[in-house]
Amino acid sequence: MIVINIIKSMRPRQWVKNLFIFAPLIFSKNVFDFQLLLKAIFSFVSFCLLSGAVYILNDIKDIEEDKLHPLKSRRPLASGSLRKEHALASFFILSILGFALASILNPVFLLSVFIYFVIQLLYSFWLKHVLIVDVFVIAAGFLIRVVAGGVAIEVSLSSWLLICTILLSLFLAMSKRRHEIILLEENASNHRPILAHYNPYLLDQMIAVVTASTLISYCLYTISEETVAKFQTKNLIFTVPFVLYGIFRYLYLIHQRYEGGSPEALIIKDKPLLVDIFLWIVSVVIILYVKW
Repeated sequence: MIVINIIKSMRPRQWVKNLFIFAPLIFSKNVFDFQLLLKAIFSFVSFCLLSGAVYILNDIKDIEEDKLHPLKSRRPLASGSLRKEHALASFFILSILGFALASILNPVFLLSVFIYFVIQLLYSFWLKHVLIVDVFVIAAGFLIRVVAGGVAIEVSLSSWLLICTILLSLFLAMSKRRHEIILLEENASNHRPILAHYNPYLLDQMIAVVTASTLISYCLYTISEETVAKFQTKNLIFTVPFVLYGIFRYLYLIHQRYEGGSPEALIIKDKPLLVDIFLWIVSVVIILYVKW
Protein backbone atom coordinates (compact mmCIF):
# COMPACT_ATOMS: atom_id res chain seq x y z
CA MET A 1 0.00 0.00 0.00
CA ILE A 2 2.89 2.36 0.78
CA VAL A 3 4.41 1.79 -2.67
CA ILE A 4 1.08 2.51 -4.36
CA ASN A 5 0.69 5.77 -2.43
CA ILE A 6 4.26 6.77 -3.27
CA ILE A 7 3.58 6.17 -6.97
CA LYS A 8 0.38 8.21 -6.70
CA SER A 9 2.36 11.02 -5.06
CA MET A 10 4.77 10.95 -8.01
CA ARG A 11 1.74 11.95 -10.13
CA PRO A 12 2.14 9.56 -13.10
CA ARG A 13 -0.41 11.56 -15.10
CA GLN A 14 1.96 14.50 -15.09
CA TRP A 15 4.65 12.42 -16.74
CA VAL A 16 2.90 13.35 -19.98
CA LYS A 17 4.86 16.62 -19.68
CA ASN A 18 8.09 14.65 -19.99
CA LEU A 19 7.08 13.57 -23.49
CA PHE A 20 8.47 16.96 -24.59
CA ILE A 21 11.84 15.21 -24.33
CA PHE A 22 11.04 13.30 -27.51
CA ALA A 23 10.50 16.48 -29.60
CA PRO A 24 14.18 16.76 -30.65
CA LEU A 25 14.19 13.06 -31.60
CA ILE A 26 11.15 13.51 -33.85
CA PHE A 27 12.25 16.78 -35.43
CA SER A 28 15.80 15.54 -36.02
CA LYS A 29 14.32 12.65 -38.04
CA ASN A 30 15.92 10.03 -35.79
CA VAL A 31 12.84 8.22 -34.48
CA PHE A 32 13.90 4.97 -36.14
CA ASP A 33 17.48 5.14 -34.85
CA PHE A 34 17.33 2.51 -32.08
CA GLN A 35 20.32 3.80 -30.11
CA LEU A 36 19.06 7.38 -30.07
CA LEU A 37 15.53 6.21 -29.26
CA LEU A 38 16.92 4.26 -26.31
CA LYS A 39 18.78 7.35 -25.07
CA ALA A 40 15.58 9.38 -25.34
CA ILE A 41 13.70 6.75 -23.33
CA PHE A 42 16.41 6.77 -20.65
CA SER A 43 16.19 10.56 -20.45
CA PHE A 44 12.39 10.31 -20.18
CA VAL A 45 12.62 7.85 -17.28
CA SER A 46 15.23 10.04 -15.57
CA PHE A 47 12.91 13.05 -15.74
CA CYS A 48 9.97 10.98 -14.48
CA LEU A 49 11.97 9.90 -11.43
CA LEU A 50 13.23 13.41 -10.64
CA SER A 51 9.93 15.19 -11.33
CA GLY A 52 8.19 12.56 -9.19
CA ALA A 53 10.64 13.24 -6.38
CA VAL A 54 9.96 16.99 -6.60
CA TYR A 55 6.19 16.41 -6.54
CA ILE A 56 6.56 14.37 -3.36
CA LEU A 57 8.67 17.06 -1.69
CA ASN A 58 6.18 19.70 -2.80
CA ASP A 59 3.33 17.69 -1.26
CA ILE A 60 5.26 17.43 1.99
CA LYS A 61 5.74 21.19 2.08
CA ASP A 62 2.18 22.08 1.02
CA ILE A 63 0.32 19.44 2.99
CA GLU A 64 -1.74 21.95 4.99
CA GLU A 65 -2.64 24.07 1.95
CA ASP A 66 -3.58 20.97 -0.05
CA LYS A 67 -6.07 19.96 2.63
CA LEU A 68 -8.07 23.08 1.69
CA HIS A 69 -8.18 22.19 -2.02
CA PRO A 70 -11.20 20.16 -3.23
CA LEU A 71 -9.02 17.97 -5.46
CA LYS A 72 -5.54 18.10 -3.91
CA SER A 73 -6.97 17.06 -0.54
CA ARG A 74 -7.31 13.56 -2.03
CA ARG A 75 -3.56 13.19 -2.49
CA PRO A 76 -1.94 10.51 -0.28
CA LEU A 77 -0.11 12.95 2.01
CA ALA A 78 -2.95 15.45 2.36
CA SER A 79 -5.47 12.66 3.00
CA GLY A 80 -3.22 10.96 5.56
CA SER A 81 -2.80 7.69 3.67
CA LEU A 82 0.97 8.28 3.29
CA ARG A 83 3.21 9.21 6.20
CA LYS A 84 5.70 12.09 5.92
CA GLU A 85 8.73 9.96 6.80
CA HIS A 86 7.92 7.46 4.03
CA ALA A 87 7.42 10.29 1.56
CA LEU A 88 10.71 11.94 2.54
CA ALA A 89 12.62 8.66 2.17
CA SER A 90 11.11 8.11 -1.28
CA PHE A 91 12.17 11.64 -2.28
CA PHE A 92 15.84 10.86 -1.62
CA ILE A 93 15.69 7.41 -3.25
CA LEU A 94 13.99 8.70 -6.40
CA SER A 95 16.42 11.63 -6.65
CA ILE A 96 19.44 9.33 -6.43
CA LEU A 97 18.00 6.95 -9.04
CA GLY A 98 17.12 9.83 -11.38
CA PHE A 99 20.60 11.37 -11.27
CA ALA A 100 22.27 7.95 -11.54
CA LEU A 101 20.34 7.21 -14.72
CA ALA A 102 21.11 10.69 -16.11
CA SER A 103 24.84 10.15 -15.52
CA ILE A 104 24.76 7.13 -17.85
CA LEU A 105 23.93 9.33 -20.85
CA ASN A 106 26.42 12.21 -20.88
CA PRO A 107 27.70 14.99 -18.56
CA VAL A 108 25.76 17.76 -20.33
CA PHE A 109 22.47 15.89 -19.93
CA LEU A 110 23.29 15.36 -16.25
CA LEU A 111 23.87 19.11 -15.94
CA SER A 112 20.51 19.76 -17.66
CA VAL A 113 18.57 17.57 -15.24
CA PHE A 114 20.44 19.10 -12.30
CA ILE A 115 19.41 22.60 -13.43
CA TYR A 116 15.83 21.37 -13.85
CA PHE A 117 15.88 19.82 -10.37
CA VAL A 118 17.26 22.95 -8.70
CA ILE A 119 14.76 25.23 -10.46
CA GLN A 120 11.88 22.99 -9.39
CA LEU A 121 13.08 23.06 -5.79
CA LEU A 122 13.37 26.85 -5.92
CA TYR A 123 9.85 26.96 -7.35
CA SER A 124 8.47 24.77 -4.56
CA PHE A 125 10.03 26.84 -1.77
CA TRP A 126 10.13 30.37 -3.19
CA LEU A 127 9.51 31.16 -6.86
CA LYS A 128 5.88 30.03 -6.92
CA HIS A 129 5.18 32.99 -4.65
CA VAL A 130 6.68 35.56 -7.07
CA LEU A 131 4.15 37.19 -9.41
CA ILE A 132 4.53 36.31 -13.12
CA VAL A 133 7.90 34.67 -12.40
CA ASP A 134 5.90 31.65 -11.18
CA VAL A 135 4.43 30.95 -14.63
CA PHE A 136 7.80 31.56 -16.30
CA VAL A 137 9.36 28.93 -14.06
CA ILE A 138 6.66 26.44 -15.07
CA ALA A 139 7.39 27.26 -18.71
CA ALA A 140 11.13 26.87 -18.07
CA GLY A 141 10.47 23.31 -16.96
CA PHE A 142 9.06 22.44 -20.40
CA LEU A 143 11.89 24.25 -22.15
CA ILE A 144 14.54 22.39 -20.18
CA ARG A 145 12.86 19.10 -21.07
CA VAL A 146 13.19 19.89 -24.78
CA VAL A 147 16.79 21.07 -24.41
CA ALA A 148 17.65 17.99 -22.36
CA GLY A 149 16.03 15.79 -25.00
CA GLY A 150 18.33 17.31 -27.61
CA VAL A 151 21.38 17.02 -25.38
CA ALA A 152 20.61 13.37 -24.60
CA ILE A 153 20.78 12.38 -28.28
CA GLU A 154 23.37 15.06 -29.10
CA VAL A 155 21.48 16.94 -31.82
CA SER A 156 21.20 20.68 -32.37
CA LEU A 157 17.90 22.38 -31.63
CA SER A 158 16.07 24.88 -33.78
CA SER A 159 15.57 28.30 -32.20
CA TRP A 160 12.01 28.21 -33.50
CA LEU A 161 11.33 24.94 -31.66
CA LEU A 162 12.53 26.50 -28.39
CA ILE A 163 10.43 29.64 -28.93
CA CYS A 164 7.30 27.60 -29.69
CA THR A 165 7.92 25.43 -26.62
CA ILE A 166 8.22 28.29 -24.16
CA LEU A 167 5.19 30.14 -25.58
CA LEU A 168 3.02 27.03 -25.50
CA SER A 169 4.11 26.22 -21.95
CA LEU A 170 3.33 29.80 -20.84
CA PHE A 171 -0.13 29.34 -22.34
CA LEU A 172 -0.64 26.15 -20.29
CA ALA A 173 0.76 27.68 -17.10
CA MET A 174 -1.47 30.77 -17.28
CA SER A 175 -4.48 28.61 -18.06
CA LYS A 176 -3.69 26.58 -14.94
CA ARG A 177 -3.61 29.72 -12.79
CA ARG A 178 -6.93 30.86 -14.26
CA HIS A 179 -8.53 27.51 -13.45
CA GLU A 180 -7.30 27.67 -9.84
CA ILE A 181 -8.86 31.12 -9.34
CA ILE A 182 -12.20 30.08 -10.84
CA LEU A 183 -12.31 26.76 -8.97
CA LEU A 184 -11.31 28.03 -5.52
CA GLU A 185 -13.04 31.45 -5.72
CA GLU A 186 -12.63 33.28 -2.39
CA ASN A 187 -10.41 30.51 -1.01
CA ALA A 188 -7.88 30.85 -3.83
CA SER A 189 -5.38 32.96 -1.90
CA ASN A 190 -5.62 30.63 1.12
CA HIS A 191 -4.52 27.71 -1.02
CA ARG A 192 -1.88 29.60 -3.01
CA PRO A 193 -1.08 33.17 -1.80
CA ILE A 194 0.16 34.29 -5.23
CA LEU A 195 -3.38 33.88 -6.60
CA ALA A 196 -4.39 37.00 -4.65
CA HIS A 197 -2.37 39.01 -7.19
CA TYR A 198 -4.04 37.45 -10.24
CA ASN A 199 -7.57 37.73 -11.56
CA PRO A 200 -9.34 36.15 -14.56
CA TYR A 201 -9.24 39.38 -16.59
CA LEU A 202 -5.47 39.83 -16.20
CA LEU A 203 -4.82 36.18 -17.02
CA ASP A 204 -7.13 36.35 -20.05
CA GLN A 205 -5.07 39.27 -21.37
CA MET A 206 -1.83 37.37 -20.83
CA ILE A 207 -3.27 34.19 -22.37
CA ALA A 208 -4.39 36.16 -25.44
CA VAL A 209 -0.85 37.47 -25.95
CA VAL A 210 0.86 34.07 -25.69
CA THR A 211 -1.87 32.38 -27.76
CA ALA A 212 -1.33 34.71 -30.71
CA SER A 213 2.44 34.53 -30.27
CA THR A 214 2.39 30.73 -30.21
CA LEU A 215 0.37 30.47 -33.41
CA ILE A 216 2.47 33.03 -35.27
CA SER A 217 5.74 31.44 -34.09
CA TYR A 218 4.65 27.97 -35.19
CA CYS A 219 3.53 29.25 -38.58
CA LEU A 220 6.85 31.04 -39.08
CA TYR A 221 8.70 27.91 -37.98
CA THR A 222 7.02 25.78 -40.65
CA ILE A 223 7.94 28.16 -43.48
CA SER A 224 11.33 29.45 -42.30
CA GLU A 225 14.30 28.94 -44.62
CA GLU A 226 16.10 27.04 -41.86
CA THR A 227 13.23 24.56 -41.49
CA VAL A 228 12.72 24.05 -45.22
CA ALA A 229 16.46 23.53 -45.75
CA LYS A 230 16.73 21.11 -42.84
CA PHE A 231 13.78 18.90 -43.75
CA GLN A 232 13.81 19.46 -47.52
CA THR A 233 10.08 20.13 -47.51
CA LYS A 234 7.63 23.01 -47.28
CA ASN A 235 4.77 20.74 -46.24
CA LEU A 236 4.97 21.34 -42.49
CA ILE A 237 2.66 24.29 -43.11
CA PHE A 238 -0.15 21.72 -43.49
CA THR A 239 0.17 20.84 -39.79
CA VAL A 240 -0.91 24.35 -38.76
CA PRO A 241 -4.67 23.54 -38.73
CA PHE A 242 -4.09 20.89 -36.06
CA VAL A 243 -2.23 23.42 -33.90
CA LEU A 244 -4.99 25.97 -34.41
CA TYR A 245 -7.71 23.51 -33.48
CA GLY A 246 -5.79 22.28 -30.44
CA ILE A 247 -5.33 25.76 -29.02
CA PHE A 248 -8.92 26.79 -29.79
CA ARG A 249 -10.23 23.59 -28.22
CA TYR A 250 -8.14 24.22 -25.10
CA LEU A 251 -9.46 27.79 -24.86
CA TYR A 252 -12.99 26.43 -25.12
CA LEU A 253 -12.33 23.98 -22.29
CA ILE A 254 -10.89 26.60 -19.91
CA HIS A 255 -13.55 29.24 -20.66
CA GLN A 256 -16.70 27.19 -21.17
CA ARG A 257 -16.01 24.12 -19.06
CA TYR A 258 -13.74 25.84 -16.53
CA GLU A 259 -11.02 23.23 -16.88
CA GLY A 260 -7.27 23.53 -17.42
CA GLY A 261 -6.04 22.98 -13.86
CA SER A 262 -4.26 19.83 -14.97
CA PRO A 263 -3.20 20.06 -18.64
CA GLU A 264 -1.93 16.47 -18.72
CA ALA A 265 -5.22 15.08 -17.36
CA LEU A 266 -7.24 17.30 -19.68
CA ILE A 267 -5.34 16.07 -22.74
CA ILE A 268 -5.97 12.46 -21.76
CA LYS A 269 -9.67 12.75 -20.96
CA ASP A 270 -10.79 15.15 -23.71
CA LYS A 271 -11.19 12.95 -26.78
CA PRO A 272 -11.31 15.72 -29.44
CA LEU A 273 -8.09 17.23 -28.07
CA LEU A 274 -6.43 13.81 -27.83
CA VAL A 275 -7.41 12.94 -31.41
CA ASP A 276 -6.14 16.31 -32.63
CA ILE A 277 -2.73 15.80 -30.97
CA PHE A 278 -2.53 12.29 -32.42
CA LEU A 279 -3.33 13.58 -35.91
CA TRP A 280 -0.73 16.33 -35.55
CA ILE A 281 1.94 13.80 -34.59
CA VAL A 282 0.96 11.50 -37.45
CA SER A 283 1.01 14.35 -39.96
CA VAL A 284 4.45 15.53 -38.75
CA VAL A 285 5.88 12.01 -38.97
CA ILE A 286 4.45 11.46 -42.48
CA ILE A 287 5.74 14.82 -43.75
CA LEU A 288 9.21 14.40 -42.27
CA TYR A 289 9.80 10.69 -42.78
CA VAL A 290 7.90 9.70 -45.92
CA LYS A 291 9.65 10.47 -49.18
CA TRP A 292 7.39 12.34 -51.57
